[in-house]
Amino acid sequence: MGAGVFGAWTSYQLARAGLQVVLLDAYGAGNSQSSSAGESRIIRMGYGADEIYTRSALRALGLWREFFQVTNEPLFQQTGVLWLAHEGDPYPGKCAETLEKLAIPCEQLTTPEVGKRYPQMGLAEISWALFEPDSGVLLAGRAVAAVAREAVRNGAEYFLGAVKNPPVLSAAGKLDYLETLGGRRISAGNYVFACGPWLPKIFPDLLADRIHVTRQEVVFFGTPAGDRRFTSPSLPTWIDFKDEAYALPNLSGMGIKIAIDRHGPPFDPDTAVRVVSEEGLAETRRYLARRLPALKDAQVVETSICQYENTSNGDFLIDLHPEFTNVWLVGGGSGHGFKHGPVVGEYVAARVAGSNEGIEPRFSLATKAREWQRAVY
Repeated sequence: MGAGVFGAWTSYQLARAGLQVVLLDAYGAGNSQSSSAGESRIIRMGYGADEIYTRSALRALGLWREFFQVTNEPLFQQTGVLWLAHEGDPYPGKCAETLEKLAIPCEQLTTPEVGKRYPQMGLAEISWALFEPDSGVLLAGRAVAAVAREAVRNGAEYFLGAVKNPPVLSAAGKLDYLETLGGRRISAGNYVFACGPWLPKIFPDLLADRIHVTRQEVVFFGTPAGDRRFTSPSLPTWIDFKDEAYALPNLSGMGIKIAIDRHGPPFDPDTAVRVVSEEGLAETRRYLARRLPALKDAQVVETSICQYENTSNGDFLIDLHPEFTNVWLVGGGSGHGFKHGPVVGEYVAARVAGSNEGIEPRFSLATKAREWQRAVY
């Protein structure tokens, strides 16, 4: 249930293994209301000292590239990812240490070197930078739709449908079936709920305080006609960790994408207004003026509202429901999870198949507190 990046990749992996799979989504794979929607997502290897996610991102990049090659879908853009380091900010340094430990290509640059390589960038308060040359951008919505299509090509059944009633525990401690609003009944041996921001709404007693859904504003700014300074490779994707912002170069004519990465207010994916606020737009433009001064008066060409759905600490949730012996909960990926879709799909498929090899304790429900203190970025 859920054809976002986690659900689509899980279905694809299970179908390739020869299992009978039904992939269900209320609005469709890559739809604009999902956490996997939109034009683009960053894929980067840097995770500070958190080696588990660096290793996962490295494997995921290989699987994404292999998938795109097999399907002839060029949906990865190798823009490189530039970490802008402020004085006294330890995170980029920890990223560099982990990347070097794992022999992942990276380059440490002085501020003058960054200025020479990318003269269009404003570097106020930046003391150095870390560059990941092999990282870049996944074209998100199209990529999820492609994975769902390949799941179907490998035997999965896929259709639109919203579940009519919340899951009901049988006497045997299992979920017997799901019923859609259209009256279709689905019975299965195992159920995987990979529902993004809807997961805590489906299981409110269990997850309402463990998965936090927040409103995140994204703005695209237009670039001057024929000006290639703001396209890749002239401009990389960059992450400004201390300033809680990230930006992507002009891809496919969409303009410069900028978002403030700070967690926004609580967000209901069914009822909340999906229009950017004046305050959010103003903050994003101020950031644009600092980092790309030539675009300080650039036209806003598109805006969107997405949502993060993070666990209390930012680790993924991949575990059995404590009351249902055949219900898997998969979520908590927003803000950093999209890139890991292929690896999450492998992991969940292995659990559904009954394997206990390689279980990661950090993904368990038991590690998800009710107090919000994010530690994974």
